[in-house]
Amino acid sequence: MGMRQATAFVATGVLLLSVAVAHAAETVRVGEINSYSRIPSFTESYRKGWQLAVEQVNARGGVQIEVVSRDDNGEPSTAVALANELLLREQVDLLAGTFLSNIGLAISELARQRKVFFLAAEPLSTQLTWEKGNRYTWRLRPSTWMQNKALAEEAAKLPAQRWAVIAPNYEYGQSAVAEFKRLLSELKPEVEFVAEQWPAQGRLDAGPTVQALLQARPDAIYNATFATDLVRFVREGRLRGLFDGRDVVSLITGEPEYLDPLGAEAPEGWIVTGYPWSQIDLPEHTAFLRAFEERWHEPPKLGAVVGYTMIETIAAAVEKAGTTNTDPMLQAMAGLELSSPFGPIVWRGIDHQATLGAFVGKLGVVDGKPTMVDWRYADGALYQPSDEEVRKLRPQDDD
Repeated sequence: MGMRQATAFVATGVLLLSVAVAHAAETVRVGEINSYSRIPSFTESYRKGWQLAVEQVNARGGVQIEVVSRDDNGEPSTAVALANELLLREQVDLLAGTFLSNIGLAISELARQRKVFFLAAEPLSTQLTWEKGNRYTWRLRPSTWMQNKALAEEAAKLPAQRWAVIAPNYEYGQSAVAEFKRLLSELKPEVEFVAEQWPAQGRLDAGPTVQALLQARPDAIYNATFATDLVRFVREGRLRGLFDGRDVVSLITGEPEYLDPLGAEAPEGWIVTGYPWSQIDLPEHTAFLRAFEERWHEPPKLGAVVGYTMIETIAAAVEKAGTTNTDPMLQAMAGLELSSPFGPIVWRGIDHQATLGAFVGKLGVVDGKPTMVDWRYADGALYQPSDEEVRKLRPQDDD
């Protein structure tokens, strides 16, 4: 049967991607929100990932996906207003996306109030699925806790005892630091944390920040900055010798979105989580990589994997539920299994967390280009708290 594809881009920041088919099929209207203008380093590849998935899902027949996308500009209040507009005016079936943790939490609360399914693609805060979890919100990316658990295992092997930390002063950074401290201390009780720096996201004043860390004379540093803040931190730290003779453990720094801009200045030896896209020998990833490069004529970044898997999850949930109605969709999500570019994943019913994992390794520079070396895949299924602990952390789901 024939298929016609149409993609419309609206200059006001509204993106509508739809595919019409000649036979009757379930059409899912997805209201997608993200910080496209605020965090383009991640969201540009992320958008290409979900666009590719929409095309592939619709080409298969059956469930059809239509995405109505909005740019929240990194503002929680804007994101909530846009989500309401998507639900009330655009009549979308569900909400998806978001990047910053504070925005993810704001949309999660709206989803609870509106009783609508929300698939949080990127926000890493554990609160999203634990302390502030609700029956309508499900999260794809491995949380800060999951990634920090893998990093703490590596950090515990280091001789360092005196640690300093630096992280952006909002939910993501605050949670990341608290979790790393707890997890490392459990593995190595003798460690102590001697200094903390909390720059505002996107506004790191690198000189004074690096100098304050130097004055604390730590043995090692835990870093959770990213994007432009990371570039400033690395350059000033190298200039002042902050990293000389010190170990650094750095959350998400190995993701191409944040690693590539460092170029040959990337600090070798840092222990990081990331995405060594060119080195992964896995059939699911090879197929994804080939399709992405053929479609966009560039390699994917981690955002592409997130966007792609987000849409595949929605399609799989609708297919399992047999409808786009919220309650059957929520039931379908619990225990949902599907293939991702990183292999099979499962959506846990107990805390609404996917078992998508993270790659853990070290930074290196090969032929003048930054990359991850000596990496391993930390399967998200193996980096979860016990069910008992989750029940203590997570409130009773709303009726």
